[in-house]
Amino acid sequence: MPDTGEREKEFMKKKIKYMNEPLGEIKIIEDFLPSPSELAFNEEQVKVTIGLSKMSVNFFKEQAKKHHTQYQKMIRRLLDIYVSQNKGQKTG
Repeated sequence: MPDTGEREKEFMKKKIKYMNEPLGEIKIIEDFLPSPSELAFNEEQVKVTIGLSKMSVNFFKEQAKKHHTQYQKMIRRLLDIYVSQNKGQKTG
């Protein structure tokens, strides 16, 4: 029995046969992906020391592991989103 990589290699060698058949109803969806400039996030950073609850840190660590990223980046992004959505709102 070939190992997994060999099976995948064989699968990728197969040619795709395209048929000249009607596609059915086509629905155009609005572009929902962020622009490349939004992905190239290089805003100046400021180092801070903050005490967070163990529960919060553990949550972000678990989520970061699932999504293959760093938990500090997730917390920073969460704060940035919060600020951008609440910028300019008067408090109290």
